[in-house]
Amino acid sequence: MDWEFELIDGPYGGIAEGPAWDGQALLFTNIHPGRIMRYDPGTGAMTEYRTNTNHTNGLHFDIQGRLYGCCSGGRSIVRFEPDGSTTTIVDTLDGTRINTPNDLAIDALGRIWFTNPWNAINVAASEVEILDNRSVLRADPQPDGSWTCTRVTFDTTMPNGILVSPDQSTLYVAESDSEPGGVRELRGYPIQADGSLREYAVLHTFGEDHRGPQRGVDGMCFDAEGNIIAAAGWGQSGPGAMMYVFAPSGRVLETQPGPAGADRLTNCTFGDPDLSTLYVTSAEGHFFRVRNTGRKGWHLWP
Repeated sequence: MDWEFELIDGPYGGIAEGPAWDGQALLFTNIHPGRIMRYDPGTGAMTEYRTNTNHTNGLHFDIQGRLYGCCSGGRSIVRFEPDGSTTTIVDTLDGTRINTPNDLAIDALGRIWFTNPWNAINVAASEVEILDNRSVLRADPQPDGSWTCTRVTFDTTMPNGILVSPDQSTLYVAESDSEPGGVRELRGYPIQADGSLREYAVLHTFGEDHRGPQRGVDGMCFDAEGNIIAAAGWGQSGPGAMMYVFAPSGRVLETQPGPAGADRLTNCTFGDPDLSTLYVTSAEGHFFRVRNTGRKGWHLWP
């Protein structure tokens, strides 16, 4: 069954990312204008939920329904408070300024796992990369309300999308280095009891053709069976913009070509009251939905 992509809004001419379902509406980021958009599927209304977000990229709710984001321009993980304020969660690793957080996943313990590549397009020209690594980091809440920040991967160069499995046992990471010679893999890292990671398994590898490297996974989400729905590909090489459905083992269950006019799909999540609609964003600023995937989504919250 071919998926039917319905354009809801856009393209904005700037990257759309970070879709997150709050139980009533779908939030997503429009990175460079610095705003979070809110789409209400019940009324069809599209409104600005937040402005001046300083190039926030990925969004995620914790188990208490609090909204967190990767503030790429502010080089920090932040929480968007109900009163309109923003709280910085972490912005350093061992006293050194972190890079430009890209995407995040929050587990049942409230720990924030986030990818920390370097995206110069999201910061001022005067900003420089200080860390000597581009890794997955984890922010852990402390009893006194503070947070600690820990490096958890030591084998990534451009980590992108990230998920914690529904059973909390596996961290899925998209290693998405599209430079010539770079690695583009979907990886599964077993999570140990102390929060450290065991050696990863390569679940899928993205190759290249005579035109250059294929674009790997950008963003991803889960369906109710624990399968991974992933946005990947581009027109420069390989099969073009593509949605993949991977089993937890990495087996490809399904592929679906992206819609016309969207060269790079960026992220996805399930929404609507029954979690049966897949929402998809693009680098060109499109906001799509797909109602006929035959799947339902899974979220830790709501």
